[in-house]
Amino acid sequence: MNKQWMWNILTVLGLLVALVVWIVLPWSAVLGLAVAVAGWLLFTRSGRLSLEAARIGIASLPQRWGASSVIVVGIAGVVGVLVAMLAMGDGFKATLERSGSDDVAIVLRGGSQAETNSVIMRDQLPLIQSLPGIARGEDGKPLVSAELSQVISLPSRSDHTDTNVQFRGVGEQAWAVRRQVRMVEGRRFTPGLREIVVGKGAKAQFEGLEVGKTLALGKQDWTVVGVFASNDVHESELWADTQTLSTTYNRSAYQSVNVRTAGADGFKQFKAAMEADPRLKLDVDTTRNYYSKQSGGLSKLISVLGTVIGGIMAIGAVFGALNTMYASVATRAREIATMRAIGFRGLPVVTAVMLETMLLALLGGVLGGLLAWLVFNNYTVSTLGNNFSQVVFQFRVSPQLLWTGLKWALGIGLVGGLFPALRAARLPITTALRET
Repeated sequence: MNKQWMWNILTVLGLLVALVVWIVLPWSAVLGLAVAVAGWLLFTRSGRLSLEAARIGIASLPQRWGASSVIVVGIAGVVGVLVAMLAMGDGFKATLERSGSDDVAIVLRGGSQAETNSVIMRDQLPLIQSLPGIARGEDGKPLVSAELSQVISLPSRSDHTDTNVQFRGVGEQAWAVRRQVRMVEGRRFTPGLREIVVGKGAKAQFEGLEVGKTLALGKQDWTVVGVFASNDVHESELWADTQTLSTTYNRSAYQSVNVRTAGADGFKQFKAAMEADPRLKLDVDTTRNYYSKQSGGLSKLISVLGTVIGGIMAIGAVFGALNTMYASVATRAREIATMRAIGFRGLPVVTAVMLETMLLALLGGVLGGLLAWLVFNNYTVSTLGNNFSQVVFQFRVSPQLLWTGLKWALGIGLVGGLFPALRAARLPITTALRET
């Protein structure tokens, strides 16, 4: 009895290891494995017998479709939820990574991890502008934007609850520093006036941001004069003149300085000069690295949650598959025994049941991936970012995520069909032939 328990435990552990290996296999290894299995099925006697036995079982699926649909629907649910959760993490990460560039630097107070806890004194700005490596505009001025970050509250369009939104003060050179920003409606704000331009994502997610509307912010009235698109995190923000914003909220210092450098070499030169100046105890990084770090924690958390939730649902789907396939083997006991009596050995019978289960799992995986893509791909949501304000982003259902979902589906089918298949192969022929 103890040996049987030990064998069962070792079998389960072996299956778990095999599943983990299967999930992390690259597509080339999976393709090679599929080719090897197909070759065995087509060019060996045992393989051809397995295909014939599987054909008999698959042909009877319409008669058992009610029970078989439990496997398909269960696995579709697992794949759909898993892909949707991972698509959320990928979409958030992609939005932040698109916000950065290798030739745009961000300057923060030494040791600061984000703009919210950074302070740059106003008398440091001329020193920063004088450093080498900074690109210059057509007018000869350095492409430097000193910026503020103010969190405000706006009602959400979805449920009308108050949400935190980033209200950013930018300098006159902000448009040249961030070349990806383009106006899609209205015009840019006029420096010195209480005018706002809003990101396209913010306008879609929050109320009262249409061009011409007036917002009461900081006990002052601000007019929305334009909408911009940038295809990155800045689409979640409201922009205004940094000097006007600092006056409204009594801010005596900046929080960050964004600098367009003269390429990669210009960035190195700028950073070296910053580190060499004892008056500037500031940190410099490319905006690509900065936003990549900002996205890391939350995207990993979403991915872990998605995997855990998917794993819990997968366990339920495995038990559903086991129950269904055990019932299928029991109802087809005489059929399986007859095949074994006329020459089908244990391996073809096991393979036939496994192929049937894997086919149902494949259908469930395709259905779940299709539903996730139709419902969630490019679906726009917002979540709280590192600056304690909402970041608007889109779910990103990529081919890689669909492939991951499909591998999960086939892994569930493998576990759900293995034990019923072994039972079918071990079923005594004489006993099974007497089954009704």
